[in-house]
Amino acid sequence: MKRIYVDFHNLDPSGRVRLNTVGSIKDLSRQGVILQDGLEVRLYCEEFEVAGIVEYSSSEHIWTARFNWDNRKELS
Repeated sequence: MKRIYVDFHNLDPSGRVRLNTVGSIKDLSRQGVILQDGLEVRLYCEEFEVAGIVEYSSSEHIWTARFNWDNRKELS
């Protein structure tokens, strides 16, 4: 499962994290990830990681990922 750096403060109105930050774009490019609806990924930042499902936001015309805060894993 691909691991993508995200900014969990960069959420859309539906609560999905946007995959348009520099860190996200670098990880996607470095790993050769082709985003598509339903793709399972690991989303991470400095403090924790969580499983996510990629979804395209037709209202914002960007890729996002849906995740559940309750399933996050603290990183040490």
